[in-house]
Amino acid sequence: MQQVKNLPLISFLTFLPLVGAALVFGVDRERRQLARGITLAVNILALGVVALMWCTVNPSSGMLQFVERHAWIPTLGVEYHVGLDGLGLVMLMLAALVIPMAVLASEKVEENVPLYCGLFLFLQAGLFGAFTALNFFHWFLFWELSLIPAFFLIKLWGGPQRSGAALQFFVYTMVGSIALLLAFVGLFLATGTFDFTKLAELARTKALGPLVQAKFAWLGWGAGTAYTVLFIGALLGFAVKVPLWPFHTWLPLTYSEAPSPVSMALTGVMSKLGVYGFVRLLLPIFPEPMQALLTPLLWLAVATIVLSTFAALAQRDLKRILAYSSINHLGYCLLGVFAAVSATGTALDRTAALNGVVLQMFNHGITASLLFCFVAFLEDRSNGARGLDDFGGLRKVAPVFCGLMGLALFSSLGLPGLNGFIGEFLIFKGVFPLVPWAAVLSLPGLLVTAIFILTVIQKVWCGPLNEKWARFADLTYNEGAVVFPATLLMFVLGVWPQFVIAVINPTVAHWVRQLPI
Repeated sequence: MQQVKNLPLISFLTFLPLVGAALVFGVDRERRQLARGITLAVNILALGVVALMWCTVNPSSGMLQFVERHAWIPTLGVEYHVGLDGLGLVMLMLAALVIPMAVLASEKVEENVPLYCGLFLFLQAGLFGAFTALNFFHWFLFWELSLIPAFFLIKLWGGPQRSGAALQFFVYTMVGSIALLLAFVGLFLATGTFDFTKLAELARTKALGPLVQAKFAWLGWGAGTAYTVLFIGALLGFAVKVPLWPFHTWLPLTYSEAPSPVSMALTGVMSKLGVYGFVRLLLPIFPEPMQALLTPLLWLAVATIVLSTFAALAQRDLKRILAYSSINHLGYCLLGVFAAVSATGTALDRTAALNGVVLQMFNHGITASLLFCFVAFLEDRSNGARGLDDFGGLRKVAPVFCGLMGLALFSSLGLPGLNGFIGEFLIFKGVFPLVPWAAVLSLPGLLVTAIFILTVIQKVWCGPLNEKWARFADLTYNEGAVVFPATLLMFVLGVWPQFVIAVINPTVAHWVRQLPI
């Protein structure tokens, strides 16, 4: 096992999709199957590497493993510093599962397939790099790398409003990235380091705030103000990515105009980069400003949860419904993160909330990408129709399709026995003792979610059959091969969440011990 840990597996995993993308870009655009074959071969190899890490990691450690550290630009405090703990490993597994699933769901894409597949591989490389980097400069390169292929995938293969959606997506995320960059440049000027672990240690000993205050004393701000301003800048970068209300307005249009397989990647993994940033960077590096601004942050989380569900209830387009549903589910993650810095409650409550956050990130990634996959299959059969009122009674002609999509919808609803339940349960278990008022105000989100999910089931699958769809095809064997593994995983994690919790709990317990509360 130790010999495996000594191998540069993270570097191999990160640069593998880049090499694959270079190969795919060299394929003639008429050789579509070859491009898809190379892409899936790279995806499968990447999944194998992540599975090897999963089997090799010491689940009881909670510390960074598979660490690689090399000098890069010493004069700027830049290192090639990568490593994995439970959070990083779970996020790598999510990216390794969702991206090949999205590629397999792209069977109907015929235009410039080598470019399409190569952009997906670039996106995967950006995700792998961002989930493992421990130096801000290095991390920021991969954060931005994931933005570029996503922009072109929307711009070139999206719907009628794809240009506006791609531009809006790019502008919003770029503004957030600039704010994030300025915040960490400020931290570097105060501390001389971009290293996440060093910055977290300074925050743990409560030395980071005074260093920032001393560096920016010339501004004449009061004690702690400069530290709080840097936190707000970093917060904006991640708030746009999640997104946190009211920075969410780019998401519904982007998800609805992007090709459904691209929406799978956006909601399944890319949105998790935002929550990952809250947990990996904001929580350990800015605990004091987060605690000082706890009440307004909790109000924003509650608004994200509740308002997005009512917005979903008002939609008539399936992709927009799922887009607002994604905002709602990630709002629970933010609620758990913010509650973890509350001065009330116990370490056990914080651990439960943060375990729920990480588990919800993984479970929502699987479930949401699966739902967008079903929408892709629905669009293929209906010449692009996806309106809530366009269908009706489809369970009579496509019972397998109906049954499997129904399971994914019930998972999104949080039905016990499926993976969507346990993450939300742990979040509320932790949040209720920490900030009971925020937990209570968030509960209507669960009720309204049930209403719009059941509305989708009733409108699309139940009722009298619309004769227009009398020849609607049931799920094919190829489509079943795409969705069945994710469906099985929903059941496995619903009854055996310890499969993931065993990996993340030691890491979460370590975070909680480090919080200066």
